[in-house]
Order: sequence, then structure tokens, then C-alpha cells
Amino acid sequence: MTKGWTKSDWRAKPRVQMPDYPDQSALNGVEAQLAKYPPLVFAGEARKLKKQLALAAEGKAFLLQGGDCAESFAEFAADNIRDTFRVMLQMAVVLTYGAKVPVIKVGRMAGQFAKPRSAGTEVIGGVELPSYRGDIINGFDFDSASRVPDPARMLQAYTQSAASLNLLRAFSTGGFADIHRVHAWTLGFAEHDKAERYRALSNRISDALDFMNAAGINSETAPSLASVDFYTSHEALLLEYEEALCRIDSITGQPVAGSGHMIWIGDRTRQPDGAHVEFARGVLNPIGLKCGPTTTAEDLKVLMAKLNPHNEPGRLTLIARFGAGKVGDHLPRLIKTVQAEGANVLWSCDPMHGNTIKAASGYKTRPFESVLREVREFFEIHKAEGTIPGGVHFEMTGKDVTECTGGLRAVTDEDLSDRYHTACDPRLNASQSLELAFLVSEELSSLREAPRRVAL
Repeated sequence: MTKGWTKSDWRAKPRVQMPDYPDQSALNGVEAQLAKYPPLVFAGEARKLKKQLALAAEGKAFLLQGGDCAESFAEFAADNIRDTFRVMLQMAVVLTYGAKVPVIKVGRMAGQFAKPRSAGTEVIGGVELPSYRGDIINGFDFDSASRVPDPARMLQAYTQSAASLNLLRAFSTGGFADIHRVHAWTLGFAEHDKAERYRALSNRISDALDFMNAAGINSETAPSLASVDFYTSHEALLLEYEEALCRIDSITGQPVAGSGHMIWIGDRTRQPDGAHVEFARGVLNPIGLKCGPTTTAEDLKVLMAKLNPHNEPGRLTLIARFGAGKVGDHLPRLIKTVQAEGANVLWSCDPMHGNTIKAASGYKTRPFESVLREVREFFEIHKAEGTIPGGVHFEMTGKDVTECTGGLRAVTDEDLSDRYHTACDPRLNASQSLELAFLVSEELSSLREAPRRVAL
């Protein structure tokens, strides 16, 4: 992507949110071993995703990005992968109907192991230890041995990611993703006694599928109805891991991050002269950039120039994360900055990270109503600005957890302790995720019906 760039250049830049490994020789050995392993994803897949994201930036597709806050070694299981994949497929069908464009499915899976933290240490019962930074770095258990950064964890993360990708690829093409099967699951959700508004939309989707089948368009005559493209993504936080899996694309000669199809830079690691921006700017993959309340217009200008110097469509996704009630304070000025620069970007909404609160019970949670409010504000502002809201980004799981309050099943503060399984941040459960897809689908439908103002 950039002349003169090498995959180790980040080592000369200021680094934040990364561990200091106590055993340098062990770290060197793991990096050397990973460098011999095959890449987890391939350059052609990353280029294909980039083309699809370019369409989403034009309103000709829509991005659905979702999955775990932080993947866990302990909870790694085929059923968990299947359940999250299934809910994402259900969400995609509902969103496709509302948007009337293809939905690009990108999971926070097969690599989302590292997490930035607000503090370097945490205190429990008067004991202070280093913060848990994700299973790829250290252990969740609150004891001194678990919290020591261990480079061997990168090898386990690689193995788990490879196995996850193998299963996801099988699910994507082996009949599990057939649109009729997926919609049948969704019909079950719409049978809930409080789901009248969703039942009507679900029935309209059924009618559309019945019409297609009567016209001879089904999984046998149109194989694309029985398979999907499914991509993986994660925050590129642990740069030793990212560098070790970076490869050269044999077709273009460009470096590609072999750890995932799409990588993103978090709101805490987007320093224009920092290590994370330095690494991401050199690989050909689509890059996501989290934009929070502290993102200034000048920061954004510099970051867009560094991460997408050739203004390539589909290369850069700006993931807005402000918090409900705050979107209007920040998003319009960033939209105007993008327009003034003439930058090609895809706008996506992350309504999770700005809406984390502490419940009276002591658990971190995210109210469903706040998540939905931020999504609606995101759509309203893009409508007012005449720009395109091209995607959504959720922390979610296919499991029946009780981590976010509200939704159709009305999870309360008192319910949080029932099935609170996340290692870091609260996730939407399967029901809440699908309900949110129905509500976003309504926003997309209304957007299609409204005339778009053309910016001069």
C-alpha cells in the first residue's frame, strides 16, 4: 500500500495498550513459529471484501459486523460458533429485506482475542494486579500468575482461529446458510406474543420467498440462495501477532494482514503517529477506524490520509461510537470533514461502546433502548446531511445470555446475574440481536423511501 513500508516499522513508533512480555526469548520464539504458519485468510478474500464495502459506501450494499466482545479459550466450542453465525444470518435476511441491497456479513470472530483497557491495573479486595487484556495476552483469573503476559497464548489463539474459520467456511457453503432455513428460524422468533410488528415483516419476507419459489428461483436453481460470503474481523491490537501473520500477496506484491479479512484500529489506539496506525497503513486489507467523541477534525484528516492515501473505495470504514444522545454533538462535524476532504469512506455505527453503564447490581450492562437510540440518531443525522449510513457494528452472541438489559424478552437489572458470561463487555443476546435487526430494517426501509439530498 505504501512505498518503503515494512511490517516491522511499527516497532519504532509509540505503542499503547500492548503488553510488555517478561521473557523476550520466549516472545521471539513464538513470533518465529507463527511466521512459518499459513495465513488464516488470503489476499483475494480481503480484496473481494474491499470491493463489497465500496458498494456499501455508495448505498448499494449494507455492512453487518458483529460478534464477541472478546473471544475466549474456555468457551471455544462448535455450538457457540454455529449459534452466533446463525443469528448473524437471520439478521442479514431481515436487513436485506429492509435495505433492498446485499448485506455484507463480517464477524468479530476467529481473531478477536485482545482488548484495550481503561486502566493498566485493577483492584479487587485490596489486591492490585495487571488488567486482563484478552486470552491472547493473559488469563482472566484474578491471580498474579494468570495476569503475566504469556506469548505462547498467541499460538493457541491462532489454532482456535484456524478451527473457527474452517467451521465458518463449511457453514457458509454446506447448506446451513440456505435462505429458506434461515428464515424458518426467524419465524420462530416472530411468534413471541409481543412481536406483532416483527411478525408482519417476517410474513412479508415469507411471501417474497414463496413468490420466488413459484417463479422457479430456489436453492436448486439459484445456488447462491444456499450459500453466503462470510468474513472475519478483529481489532489489530497485539502487533507482534499481526506482524507474524503478515504476508505478501503473490498477485499484487502488496502486504496483507493474514490474521483476518478486515482489521480495525480502536478509539484508544488511533494516534496518528502511533504503532497501530503505522502497521495498518501498510496492509491491503480493509481497515476500520473507531471514531469516538475525542476524535477531532484534524485527527481525522491525518488518519484518512495515512490509512487511505490513494482514496481507494472500500479501504476505510469509519465506525462511529459516541453514545446515545451524543451523536448529534460529534457526527455532523466528522461528516463535514470527510466531505471537505473528498474522502471515500464507509460510515458504520457502533452503538455498543458509548452506552456501557454500571447497573445497581454491580454488573456492567448496556440498555437495549440506548443502543437502539444511538442507531436511530446515526440514521437521522446521515439523512439530514444527505450522506449514506452504510453499516452497523454490534457486540453480540448467539447464546441466551443476560448481559444487556431490555428488549423483547425484557432483561432486567435483577436478571443480569443469571447468565452473565462475558469476559469483558456486555453483549446482546440472540433475541436482542434479531430484534435490533428488525428495528434497523425499518430505518433502512424509511431511508429508501426518503429522497436523498445531493451534496454539491
